[in-house]
Formats: sequence, structure tokens, C-alpha cells
Amino acid sequence: MSSHRGRHVTRTLLGAALVFAGVAHLTFARTEFRAQVPEFVPLDPDTTVVASGIAEVALGTAVAVAQGPRARRVGALAAGFFIAVFPGNVSQYVHRRTAFGLDTDDKRLARLFFQPALVALAWWSTRR
Repeated sequence: MSSHRGRHVTRTLLGAALVFAGVAHLTFARTEFRAQVPEFVPLDPDTTVVASGIAEVALGTAVAVAQGPRARRVGALAAGFFIAVFPGNVSQYVHRRTAFGLDTDDKRLARLFFQPALVALAWWSTRR
């Protein structure tokens, strides 16, 4: 697979994953996502989950369809989004909150290492 094709496939899958996660925020996994809202967020946890879900649906759609220079900007936004929500993952680990099958400290810790991978994929997949 060529680099260009690989980037396109990765960008499409990443966009679809973001849309799926956003829909999950708004529907069937809403309670689970509340476990990731850090205490320092000034909004109600449910409001935070809904807002982040809407942002993920919009961002995922943009990641999947953006082309050219616009794709680069959207990729940077997606990378920034993944960085911005990382404190929620840390909060879930620190406070030992069970959600999404992350029911041990080892599982919660391992999940922390996936966020940098998402940042890298968002960046790489939107560059030419």
C-alpha cells in the first residue's frame, strides 16, 4: 500500500472512530464517559460528555472528508483534541474509575499509552 493510500485509509478509519465515539458519548456509553471527566472541569460531567460527543462527531466527520491543506488543519485540531482529553484518561487512572472494561490499574495505565498514538495518527494521516 502506498504512503498516500495508507494515510487516506488511516484518516478515514480515524474519522469513523471519532464519529462512533461521539455517538457513544451521546447515547449508549454516556455513563461510562462520565468516569473520565476530571474534577477540575467546571461543567457538570454530563454536560461535558455531551459537548465532547458533539465535538467528536464534528471532528470525525471533518477528519474523514477534509482534503489538501484543510486536512492538515483538521489533523492538527484532531491531534489537539486528543491532547486536550488526555487529562480525562489520567483522571480515570488516578481515581481508579472503572469504565469501558478498564477495571484494573494495569488496564487503566496501559490505556494512557494509546493517546499519544492517536495524536501521531491524526498528525500523520493528514499530511502528504
